[in-house]
Amino acid sequence: MSHLSPVLQRLRVTFGKAGPLKYTSNLDTAKIWERVLRRADLPILYTRGFNTRPRISLAMPLPLGISSECEILEISLRERIKLCEQDLRERMLAVSPQGLTIGGIVEVDARAPSLHSLITSAEYRIRFLDEIDRDTLRQRIDDLLKRETIIVDRVRRRKRSVMDIRPLILDLYHDAGDDLLAHLSVGDRGNLRPDQLIEHLGLAGLHYDVHRYRLHFLPE
Repeated sequence: MSHLSPVLQRLRVTFGKAGPLKYTSNLDTAKIWERVLRRADLPILYTRGFNTRPRISLAMPLPLGISSECEILEISLRERIKLCEQDLRERMLAVSPQGLTIGGIVEVDARAPSLHSLITSAEYRIRFLDEIDRDTLRQRIDDLLKRETIIVDRVRRRKRSVMDIRPLILDLYHDAGDDLLAHLSVGDRGNLRPDQLIEHLGLAGLHYDVHRYRLHFLPE
Protein backbone atom coordinates (compact mmCIF):
# COMPACT_ATOMS: atom_id res chain seq x y z
CA MET A 1 0.00 0.00 0.00
CA SER A 2 1.30 3.47 -0.92
CA HIS A 3 1.78 5.97 1.87
CA LEU A 4 2.22 8.90 -0.52
CA SER A 5 -0.32 11.69 -0.27
CA PRO A 6 -2.48 11.97 -3.38
CA VAL A 7 -2.09 14.78 -5.88
CA LEU A 8 -5.46 16.53 -5.78
CA GLN A 9 -4.62 19.14 -8.40
CA ARG A 10 -1.79 19.68 -10.85
CA LEU A 11 -0.91 22.99 -12.46
CA ARG A 12 1.42 23.95 -15.27
CA VAL A 13 2.86 27.44 -15.23
CA THR A 14 4.61 28.99 -18.22
CA PHE A 15 7.23 31.44 -17.04
CA GLY A 16 10.25 33.41 -18.17
CA LYS A 17 13.65 34.42 -16.81
CA ALA A 18 15.24 37.74 -17.70
CA GLY A 19 17.96 40.09 -16.48
CA PRO A 20 20.23 38.82 -13.69
CA LEU A 21 17.82 35.93 -13.06
CA LYS A 22 19.09 34.19 -16.23
CA TYR A 23 22.31 33.48 -14.34
CA THR A 24 20.38 31.53 -11.70
CA SER A 25 20.94 27.77 -11.78
CA ASN A 26 18.04 25.37 -12.27
CA LEU A 27 18.36 24.22 -8.66
CA ASP A 28 18.16 27.80 -7.39
CA THR A 29 15.28 28.53 -9.78
CA ALA A 30 13.34 25.67 -8.20
CA LYS A 31 14.08 27.13 -4.75
CA ILE A 32 12.87 30.55 -5.92
CA TRP A 33 9.64 28.96 -7.11
CA GLU A 34 9.19 27.17 -3.80
CA ARG A 35 9.38 30.52 -1.99
CA VAL A 36 7.03 32.18 -4.49
CA LEU A 37 4.41 29.45 -4.16
CA ARG A 38 4.66 29.39 -0.38
CA ARG A 39 4.33 33.19 -0.12
CA ALA A 40 1.41 33.10 -2.56
CA ASP A 41 -0.21 30.67 -0.08
CA LEU A 42 -0.65 27.74 -2.45
CA PRO A 43 -1.21 24.31 -0.85
CA ILE A 44 1.93 22.70 -2.28
CA LEU A 45 2.24 18.94 -1.89
CA TYR A 46 5.51 17.86 -0.23
CA THR A 47 7.30 14.56 -0.34
CA ARG A 48 7.39 12.55 2.87
CA GLY A 49 10.40 11.50 4.86
CA PHE A 50 13.23 13.17 6.73
CA ASN A 51 14.17 15.60 3.95
CA THR A 52 10.90 16.77 2.47
CA ARG A 53 10.78 18.47 -0.90
CA PRO A 54 7.96 20.30 -2.68
CA ARG A 55 6.38 18.32 -5.51
CA ILE A 56 7.34 20.80 -8.19
CA SER A 57 9.48 20.25 -11.26
CA LEU A 58 10.94 22.21 -14.16
CA ALA A 59 9.99 20.66 -17.48
CA MET A 60 13.35 21.28 -19.16
CA PRO A 61 16.59 22.64 -17.65
CA LEU A 62 17.64 26.02 -19.04
CA PRO A 63 21.37 26.45 -19.63
CA LEU A 64 22.95 29.11 -17.44
CA GLY A 65 23.08 32.58 -18.96
CA ILE A 66 20.11 32.10 -21.31
CA SER A 67 16.92 34.13 -20.93
CA SER A 68 13.55 32.61 -21.73
CA GLU A 69 9.83 33.19 -22.07
CA CYS A 70 8.67 29.57 -22.43
CA GLU A 71 9.83 27.65 -19.35
CA ILE A 72 7.30 25.37 -17.70
CA LEU A 73 6.85 24.54 -14.03
CA GLU A 74 4.67 21.63 -12.91
CA ILE A 75 3.09 21.98 -9.46
CA SER A 76 1.36 19.26 -7.43
CA LEU A 77 -1.16 20.49 -4.85
CA ARG A 78 -2.49 18.69 -1.79
CA GLU A 79 -5.79 20.62 -1.99
CA ARG A 80 -7.83 21.83 -4.91
CA ILE A 81 -7.98 25.58 -5.49
CA LYS A 82 -10.31 27.62 -7.63
CA LEU A 83 -8.26 28.40 -10.71
CA CYS A 84 -8.72 32.02 -11.72
CA GLU A 85 -5.70 32.48 -13.95
CA GLN A 86 -5.45 36.26 -13.68
CA ASP A 87 -5.82 36.33 -9.89
CA LEU A 88 -3.34 33.51 -9.40
CA ARG A 89 -0.81 35.17 -11.70
CA GLU A 90 -1.12 38.43 -9.78
CA ARG A 91 -0.65 36.62 -6.45
CA MET A 92 2.52 34.98 -7.74
CA LEU A 93 3.94 38.10 -9.36
CA ALA A 94 3.40 40.08 -6.17
CA VAL A 95 5.93 37.85 -4.39
CA SER A 96 8.26 37.11 -7.33
CA PRO A 97 11.79 38.47 -7.78
CA GLN A 98 12.61 40.89 -10.57
CA GLY A 99 13.14 39.10 -13.85
CA LEU A 100 10.62 36.32 -13.24
CA THR A 101 7.67 36.61 -15.63
CA ILE A 102 4.55 34.46 -15.55
CA GLY A 103 2.48 33.57 -18.59
CA GLY A 104 -0.24 30.93 -18.79
CA ILE A 105 -1.44 28.84 -15.84
CA VAL A 106 -3.48 25.74 -16.68
CA GLU A 107 -4.76 22.70 -14.83
CA VAL A 108 -3.79 19.30 -16.20
CA ASP A 109 -4.71 15.74 -15.34
CA ALA A 110 -2.86 14.68 -12.21
CA ARG A 111 -1.99 11.40 -13.96
CA ALA A 112 -0.59 13.05 -17.07
CA PRO A 113 3.03 12.16 -17.93
CA SER A 114 5.76 14.55 -16.93
CA LEU A 115 6.42 17.15 -19.61
CA HIS A 116 10.14 16.42 -19.38
CA SER A 117 9.53 13.12 -21.17
CA LEU A 118 7.52 14.86 -23.91
CA ILE A 119 9.79 17.77 -24.86
CA THR A 120 11.60 17.16 -28.14
CA SER A 121 13.14 20.47 -29.20
CA ALA A 122 13.55 24.17 -28.45
CA GLU A 123 13.88 27.34 -30.49
CA TYR A 124 16.46 30.01 -29.64
CA ARG A 125 17.22 33.54 -30.76
CA ILE A 126 20.95 34.29 -30.71
CA ARG A 127 21.84 37.99 -30.89
CA PHE A 128 25.45 38.88 -31.58
CA LEU A 129 26.76 41.81 -29.55
CA ASP A 130 29.89 42.09 -31.70
CA GLU A 131 29.56 43.10 -35.33
CA ILE A 132 29.47 40.24 -37.78
CA ASP A 133 29.38 40.42 -41.56
CA ARG A 134 26.03 39.17 -42.92
CA ASP A 135 27.64 37.29 -45.80
CA THR A 136 30.07 35.62 -43.43
CA LEU A 137 27.23 34.53 -41.15
CA ARG A 138 25.22 33.20 -44.09
CA GLN A 139 28.21 31.26 -45.40
CA ARG A 140 28.93 29.74 -41.98
CA ILE A 141 25.30 28.60 -41.71
CA ASP A 142 25.27 27.14 -45.23
CA ASP A 143 28.54 25.30 -44.68
CA LEU A 144 27.30 23.77 -41.43
CA LEU A 145 23.93 22.68 -42.83
CA LYS A 146 25.54 21.10 -45.90
CA ARG A 147 27.53 18.72 -43.72
CA GLU A 148 26.03 15.24 -43.62
CA THR A 149 27.63 14.49 -40.26
CA ILE A 150 29.16 16.50 -37.42
CA ILE A 151 31.02 14.05 -35.23
CA VAL A 152 31.99 15.13 -31.72
CA ASP A 153 33.67 13.42 -28.76
CA ARG A 154 31.89 13.79 -25.45
CA VAL A 155 32.93 12.83 -21.96
CA ARG A 156 30.20 12.41 -19.35
CA ARG A 157 30.81 10.92 -15.94
CA ARG A 158 34.25 9.77 -17.08
CA LYS A 159 32.75 7.92 -20.04
CA ARG A 160 33.74 8.93 -23.53
CA SER A 161 31.29 8.71 -26.40
CA VAL A 162 31.28 9.67 -30.06
CA MET A 163 28.10 11.02 -31.59
CA ASP A 164 26.78 12.78 -34.67
CA ILE A 165 25.12 16.07 -33.69
CA ARG A 166 24.01 16.99 -37.23
CA PRO A 167 20.51 15.45 -36.72
CA LEU A 168 20.12 17.64 -33.62
CA ILE A 169 20.15 20.83 -35.74
CA LEU A 170 16.54 20.95 -36.93
CA ASP A 171 16.64 24.43 -38.47
CA LEU A 172 19.09 27.31 -38.61
CA TYR A 173 18.86 30.68 -40.32
CA HIS A 174 19.28 34.41 -39.69
CA ASP A 175 16.56 37.03 -39.84
CA ALA A 176 16.57 40.53 -41.29
CA GLY A 177 18.18 41.89 -38.13
CA ASP A 178 21.01 39.34 -38.33
CA ASP A 179 19.83 37.44 -35.29
CA LEU A 180 20.53 33.73 -35.55
CA LEU A 181 17.42 31.57 -35.11
CA ALA A 182 18.13 27.98 -34.15
CA HIS A 183 15.75 25.07 -33.70
CA LEU A 184 17.67 22.43 -31.73
CA SER A 185 16.88 19.02 -30.29
CA VAL A 186 16.66 18.81 -26.50
CA GLY A 187 15.74 16.15 -23.99
CA ASP A 188 16.24 12.41 -23.91
CA ARG A 189 16.28 12.10 -27.69
CA GLY A 190 19.40 14.24 -27.98
CA ASN A 191 20.48 17.59 -26.66
CA LEU A 192 22.43 20.39 -28.35
CA ARG A 193 23.08 23.66 -26.53
CA PRO A 194 23.32 27.02 -28.33
CA ASP A 195 26.91 27.53 -27.19
CA GLN A 196 27.88 24.21 -28.78
CA LEU A 197 26.21 25.33 -32.02
CA ILE A 198 28.10 28.64 -31.94
CA GLU A 199 31.34 26.75 -31.45
CA HIS A 200 30.72 24.59 -34.53
CA LEU A 201 29.93 27.72 -36.54
CA GLY A 202 33.39 29.00 -35.62
CA LEU A 203 31.90 32.04 -33.84
CA ALA A 204 32.76 31.21 -30.22
CA GLY A 205 35.04 34.26 -30.00
CA LEU A 206 32.10 36.66 -30.40
CA HIS A 207 29.91 38.02 -27.62
CA TYR A 208 26.25 37.11 -27.89
CA ASP A 209 22.98 36.77 -25.96
CA VAL A 210 20.67 33.76 -26.21
CA HIS A 211 16.91 33.70 -25.62
CA ARG A 212 14.75 30.56 -25.63
CA TYR A 213 11.31 31.40 -26.96
CA ARG A 214 9.57 28.11 -27.77
CA LEU A 215 9.48 24.48 -26.63
CA HIS A 216 8.08 21.66 -28.75
CA PHE A 217 6.33 18.58 -27.34
CA LEU A 218 5.12 15.17 -28.33
CA PRO A 219 1.32 14.80 -28.11
CA GLU A 220 0.22 13.79 -24.60
